[in-house]
Amino acid sequence: MLNLHPLLSTSFRGPTLYFQGMSTIISDMTSTRFSGGIAAIRVLLMASIVCLLFYAFRMYRLGEVVFSYLPWNLFLAWIPLLLMVVLVRLLRKQAWSNWPALLTTLAWLLFLPNSFYMVSDYIHLQELTADRILYDVVLFTMFVATGLLLGYSSVFLFHMELLKRVNRYTAARIISAVLLLCSFAIYLGRDLRWNSWDVLFHPQGLLFDLSNQLLHPFAYGDMVSTVLLFFALTGGLYYVGWRLVSVALQITPRKA
Repeated sequence: MLNLHPLLSTSFRGPTLYFQGMSTIISDMTSTRFSGGIAAIRVLLMASIVCLLFYAFRMYRLGEVVFSYLPWNLFLAWIPLLLMVVLVRLLRKQAWSNWPALLTTLAWLLFLPNSFYMVSDYIHLQELTADRILYDVVLFTMFVATGLLLGYSSVFLFHMELLKRVNRYTAARIISAVLLLCSFAIYLGRDLRWNSWDVLFHPQGLLFDLSNQLLHPFAYGDMVSTVLLFFALTGGLYYVGWRLVSVALQITPRKA
């Protein structure tokens, strides 16, 4: 049975135990006993349901539908974790160079930024009135935190698969590149209003819109600052979480 006690007790025992609790849950996710992480996914599903209940309560009390992008963005944040669970199962039976594994990896990269993009939803807090701001800040934080947990869980699984094949330095560089790409994708979504689907359905328009930025990146200060800001956030949080989880799980990386 999935052990939730380390996570549920963290509000009384400090932030370090929170990461230890998450490490236990993520460890269970990678265990063969749980058939591809179904038990751990249920935990994240419960967190998502709580978010939706808080969202529904707000609609009921105020009689209006607002922040409809929160449930949608949470749905999108689930896609990369589900794809990573599929990828982990594929890699148990075949090489990463096989087409099913490669295509699943590309799909995961395509949708992963949605998990971290939710942080940028805080920009909508400026639209709130003073009498509702406290509840809405809690509501936004619940959605954002759940989205981050979904995203980092899939990155962790990806990292673990990398460590089975390459040394820790190569794995770290790959993870850094992935998070940098995610940061750039957040800029595309928040500033230029492109999304994951447009890569498939409107690639010409996306490339046309990006042509100047790609050719002269340092001429666009807002782009560089936004990408670096989110890279520092996502990379910093993942590094801290990875180090704590590594200690808790006693992960031994592959030597160079």
